[in-house]
Amino acid sequence: MIQAKICGVRTPDAIAAAVAGGARAIGLVFFPASPRAVDPSFAAELARQVPTGVQVIGLFVDPQNDDLERIVGQVPLDMVQLHGSETPERVADVKSRFGLPVMKAIAIGDAADLERARSFELVADRLLFDAKAPAGVSSLPGGNGLAFDWTLLAGQRWSRPWMLAGGLNPDNVAAAVRASGAQAVDVSSGVEDRPGHKSPAKISAFLAALRSL
Repeated sequence: MIQAKICGVRTPDAIAAAVAGGARAIGLVFFPASPRAVDPSFAAELARQVPTGVQVIGLFVDPQNDDLERIVGQVPLDMVQLHGSETPERVADVKSRFGLPVMKAIAIGDAADLERARSFELVADRLLFDAKAPAGVSSLPGGNGLAFDWTLLAGQRWSRPWMLAGGLNPDNVAAAVRASGAQAVDVSSGVEDRPGHKSPAKISAFLAALRSL
């Protein structure tokens, strides 16, 4: 089965649906401007509901070291996801400083953006390709429900595992996997009833679509 991460989870019922459907990772958002943001104390409670074998990944956007230290100290994370304008040097620094694997998200609009991602191959443990938000449309780096041209990834070879994100939902995820060759996908807004509120039914449908592949 294609691996799946359900990102921006904020409720126990969303976690239950994700785990029951076979998700391999749960994403907790620590970016205050996001409607999916959770405070560290509540995030710690949610993380404790995630069973062994399912990763808990914390999403940060250009975080300061103090914020990372405070959150990593409270929440049992398996991986840090950097979803801002972090450089390869910053990715390496976070890995070294906090002793956790790092996934770096790269916003993709065209082939040039994909080539820029190559600079992270030697420092990130995993790459995530997300859609680039058009200027002026959104201040959020992800979770905008936008897709990019999935065929840009077709046939590409990477030295690190990678995930496909951006505009995925239960109706298009199978086509996205076929077009891109992705072996792992990340979904957020595509399984929501409204921004920040995950639908257990949509989570289940999304994971069922992956199991059909």
